[in-house]
Amino acid sequence: ISSSPRTTTLSFFATRRKWRELIGAPSSSFARPCTLGEATNRVKRNLNYFRVNYAMFALLVLFVSLLWHPISMIVFLIVFVGWIFFYFSRAEPLVVFNRTVDDRAVLIALGVVTIVALVLTRVWLNVLVSVLTGGLIVGLHATFRVSNDLFLDEEEAADVLVSPLDLKPFCVFL
Repeated sequence: ISSSPRTTTLSFFATRRKWRELIGAPSSSFARPCTLGEATNRVKRNLNYFRVNYAMFALLVLFVSLLWHPISMIVFLIVFVGWIFFYFSRAEPLVVFNRTVDDRAVLIALGVVTIVALVLTRVWLNVLVSVLTGGLIVGLHATFRVSNDLFLDEEEAADVLVSPLDLKPFCVFL
């Protein structure tokens, strides 16, 4: 699992997308989806493409919500070391018992560990509100961010199937 710091840093920056790309030019990067199918395709594609950025944003929302709870902050920082080690800084896939673990499974497992650890410090309402807030903001961004200009790698493209017929340049609302 451990690798050189240079390789780790390069791997992190290779999977994290630029924040300017995440935000995009407001006039062309955001639009209301025409159909539920288009919204679903956008969400799938954006969640896959901006996965690391969305995880960082959700953790930031959680971190900010814990500023007034020092014990929970210490627990969060300890769990965040796990995030850095197992998710953000891996150059190669995680292997457990000679089986490769998918990035999404690691993301879900670390999310559950983070929430459980913080709930055990008795800030469950704070954690619930911050997770819902982060999830709502990420969900809204993934829904309204136009994904026509995003380019996935071959492996990432295999995870998200988008039909060219689903990508419409514009729609008319009556």
